[in-house]
Amino acid sequence: MELILVLPTFLVIITFINFFTIRNPSETAEIAESVSVLVPLRNESNNVIALVDSLKNQRLLKNVEFIFLDDNSEDLTYQFLEDAVSGLKNFHIIKGSLLPPGWIGKSWALHQSLEVARGEIIISVDADVRLKPDAISKSISLMNSTGLDFMSPYPRQLAFTVGEKLIQPLLQWSWMSTVLLRIAERTSFSSMAVANGQFFIARRSALDVAGGYESVKSAVLDDVFLARRLVASGARGVVVNGADIAECRMYASWNEIEAGYGKSLRFAFGSTLGAISVAVFLFLTGIAPLIFIMTNARIGLLAYLLIVLSRLMSAFKSKGRLSYSFLHPASSALLIYLIAYSFLMRREIQWKGRTL
Repeated sequence: MELILVLPTFLVIITFINFFTIRNPSETAEIAESVSVLVPLRNESNNVIALVDSLKNQRLLKNVEFIFLDDNSEDLTYQFLEDAVSGLKNFHIIKGSLLPPGWIGKSWALHQSLEVARGEIIISVDADVRLKPDAISKSISLMNSTGLDFMSPYPRQLAFTVGEKLIQPLLQWSWMSTVLLRIAERTSFSSMAVANGQFFIARRSALDVAGGYESVKSAVLDDVFLARRLVASGARGVVVNGADIAECRMYASWNEIEAGYGKSLRFAFGSTLGAISVAVFLFLTGIAPLIFIMTNARIGLLAYLLIVLSRLMSAFKSKGRLSYSFLHPASSALLIYLIAYSFLMRREIQWKGRTL
């Protein structure tokens, strides 16, 4: 087999296996365990009303509390939040303390919320996530039936601008094509941990053993590092397909994409060498096939089609746009740019009014 075909072939095989084996929260059952839903908020006035509507409609939870922490917002988040939860049972608001040195804002907000939470099961939800009414009950039911300690239902990623459509699908494809999820959920190797902090569920007992959110207090990628901490402490968990129960629009413009990825990508791969390795991977799988088409049309086209096939399977599972799978070379080039941007702009990127 030509070298240019080796990597795409492996990616297609892994994606194919995950396509048929990825877990889906689908069974509905009444949840008897006590549940605490933690929602950190900073400058989220545009999301508050729809977020509260999404959460207050959650069904089949016998004992649930919703804890909203306003992390010193500089807009009208707190005022909107007070109005939105007025009269709602089990909805609580906390005014967050000032961010101490050495902490990332989200981890600090979750840490404070966890200190007052009473639930046996802890759920963190980002402000831009919208949950279907049975999202939490289905997710906990799946976690219980599989005997897992934590779970990250991956929401459908909404994308409307061209930049979003090119970049956002790479998030799910990156783990759908490289990590065998059924092995990852039972492994003791923390390097295989996959998670998405937009919607993250864990047993309180497992969180306590792992050191809680304090264990990732300075981690920009708090979700992945928390999953790694959980696995390293003996917990078992995995990302699951949450496209049917949750959705999220992470970024609404290219400027937001640059800021969002710019703050995190330099931490995502462990080291500068890791980032270079990922950039090379993106080049080999996204750009090199086009170059080979010019010199060896058959081999180059086959490599391109294999990658597109893996992208199509990922997009189908995540309810993404299938047509943008064919633009994988452009997506790869943009993500390589964002990796470089993250390193070049370190200590100059602001997120939610804070410099990272």
